[in-house]
Amino acid sequence: MSDTKESIKNIFSSLKKLDLPIIVIIIFLLSLFVLAGITKVSISSLLNDSLVRIGMNGVLVLAMLPTIRAGIGPNFGLPVGIIGGLLGMLIVMQNQITGPAGFFIAIAISIAFNLGFGLIYAWLLDKVRGQEMMVETYVGYSIVAFMSIMWLVLPFSSPEMVWAIGGKGLRYTLTLQNYFDKILNNFWRFKVFGEFYFPTGLILFFAFMCFVVYLYFKTKSGLGIDLVGQNELYAISSGVKPKNARRNAVILSTVLAGIGIIVYAQSYGFVQLYQAPLFMTFPAVASILIGGASIKRASITNVVLGTIVFQTLLTVSLPVLSQVTRGDITEVMRLIVSNGMILYALTRAPKEAN
Repeated sequence: MSDTKESIKNIFSSLKKLDLPIIVIIIFLLSLFVLAGITKVSISSLLNDSLVRIGMNGVLVLAMLPTIRAGIGPNFGLPVGIIGGLLGMLIVMQNQITGPAGFFIAIAISIAFNLGFGLIYAWLLDKVRGQEMMVETYVGYSIVAFMSIMWLVLPFSSPEMVWAIGGKGLRYTLTLQNYFDKILNNFWRFKVFGEFYFPTGLILFFAFMCFVVYLYFKTKSGLGIDLVGQNELYAISSGVKPKNARRNAVILSTVLAGIGIIVYAQSYGFVQLYQAPLFMTFPAVASILIGGASIKRASITNVVLGTIVFQTLLTVSLPVLSQVTRGDITEVMRLIVSNGMILYALTRAPKEAN
């Protein structure tokens, strides 16, 4: 009996740690599953789609972790790393490298590009200390605008990639069907029940990336990032160089963003260019904040929980609310939830500082 009371106390203490908006979102998500049963929407299909979206977006959310732990805040300049990932995939497609080899070579090329991009990006953020999040947003928009021009002039010539008329300039959307489409989704994939298939490879890759980041933050470099984010003066007195720690955090975040967009693209089946990278940032920021992170503190648990809640919410809301309202309000809901959580996190920051 005493063990039961202790368990109940632990549950309530855990719930008290959650912010009210997060609890409301979780309750709303559970109510959507109840509505799905009432409206006879296939729950197995909803679970299948939710799990796929969790795996395909997880690494992009994970990219937020290093900069938050370094005290910089969420990485609103996520498109910088995404561009590196896109370049990796385009080079693979240009050279007709298919299958698992194409996927992993794209990641390797992406890492090579993003080590350079991340270094420049980190140098820029170091020049604007205290205004990182605002500048990150401008950097993201700027690089997307610049690359929208570059996609038209870069020397890609594969007929599957360039415009049919004129033979120059990359198309808006490129298919990965003949390259590495769903290479992770279909790896060790098995049926659970109904239309619910478990994308083993996709989830394992997300778990592996979380584990790699977890191990990194156990190293001297990772501990330095944590120390700078928590107390910069104490970090300096401990022999940590804040500038180097923040640089490492930005580079790691940029590299993870490049890997994340490759995972996303292989699961989606298409590579999206031009303005598409701009739409990847806010969902990733909102996901980690929904998971319980703030603009100064975050953990792997926040990444996983936030990705599960946010992506499941978006996946379930479309078919269920379409049945209830006879209309599609998913995009409106996505904007309210993502922007609302970002606004909430920014406004609660001063309370944490007191």
